[in-house]
Amino acid sequence: MDNRIVYLDNNATTQMAPEVTEIVERSSDLYGNASSMHDFGRKAYAGIDWSRKELAALIDASPDEVIFNSGASEGNNTVFNIARDLIDGGSARNRVVTTTIEHPSIIETVKFLKRRGYRIDEAPVDITGRLDMDKFRALLGPDVLLVSVMTGNNETGTIQPIAEVTRLAHEAGALMHTDATQAIGKIPVTAHTWGVDYLTLSGHKFYGPKGVGALYVRSGAPFEPFVNGGHQEGGRRAGTYNTVAIIGMGKAAELARLTQQDEHDRLWAMREKLRKGLEERIDNIVVNGHPVECLPGTLNVSFPSAEGESILLYLDMSGIAVSTGSACATGSLEPSYVLLASGLDVELAHGSIRFSFGRFNTDADVDYVLEKLPPIIERLREMSTR
Repeated sequence: MDNRIVYLDNNATTQMAPEVTEIVERSSDLYGNASSMHDFGRKAYAGIDWSRKELAALIDASPDEVIFNSGASEGNNTVFNIARDLIDGGSARNRVVTTTIEHPSIIETVKFLKRRGYRIDEAPVDITGRLDMDKFRALLGPDVLLVSVMTGNNETGTIQPIAEVTRLAHEAGALMHTDATQAIGKIPVTAHTWGVDYLTLSGHKFYGPKGVGALYVRSGAPFEPFVNGGHQEGGRRAGTYNTVAIIGMGKAAELARLTQQDEHDRLWAMREKLRKGLEERIDNIVVNGHPVECLPGTLNVSFPSAEGESILLYLDMSGIAVSTGSACATGSLEPSYVLLASGLDVELAHGSIRFSFGRFNTDADVDYVLEKLPPIIERLREMSTR
């Protein structure tokens, strides 16, 4: 095994930024319960209040529209739970429209709700992973309560036209939610400008701590708590504040706001260097996702006649961490549902690899991948033809 380590799985999770690690360590002294009125509690809450303002500034929101939680999966479930409560309460609108390529926290929630009789339609996407707008429009109607479309896809990086989708949803009288988890810190995420009613995110996707996130709820939008109990977050999300993690996420938000454009440009440059290098060195590859409307650090490539799981393992032995398009980590050999939904055939979906860059990657990392990957693909293709 080579000594060099190259981490290219930043869409799965990111390393905490040094500035975040530092503030987390310093904040560990804030052990008071932030809901308490004494000095210890007030100091803890002051840190939470600062974090709320930083996160609101990053996503173009008001601080009182930000609800802290455990992450985007909780946020996504909260939004769909709101829709379910409204439908159960007798709303004349009783249908939800989402897409075929959402994060599993929505895909699995949709399956759960469908089994219980709720009406949910999933809009298709084209070969680039972009929403088929004509078919999406056809799904809208006076019975639609909620539309949920992710901002940027975690597998292909394809970005959806959220402002336009929101306009169409609102014209139909529906509420609008977007899962912006993968987009935060990479492209401008503007809750107020887009006009969305709900937006979800996780701290660990933009160099903050794991286990903490936030849900944006537009002022005046319907809301019901998903976690009931105490009065935290104005009664909108119960549970003792995870003060240290919240403050860490606040620092990550501040860094993202200050460095977003530079981050975008640098990640895109590395992505394009890798894409062009692979196309020059390896015959017969397919780049998945939209060529332009794409998150800057995401590159999804299919290698015909080479299994994604094998590619991943060989790269891992060379110290390169990537993700495969199939769910091998769960023991399933099924190809990526996102790639299949985009119209990719099963063989190509099985042979896909996602490279996802982050703040701590360099051009030298790209060079190393371009050195190691071509002979791996050649070896696997030779084995597949024997």
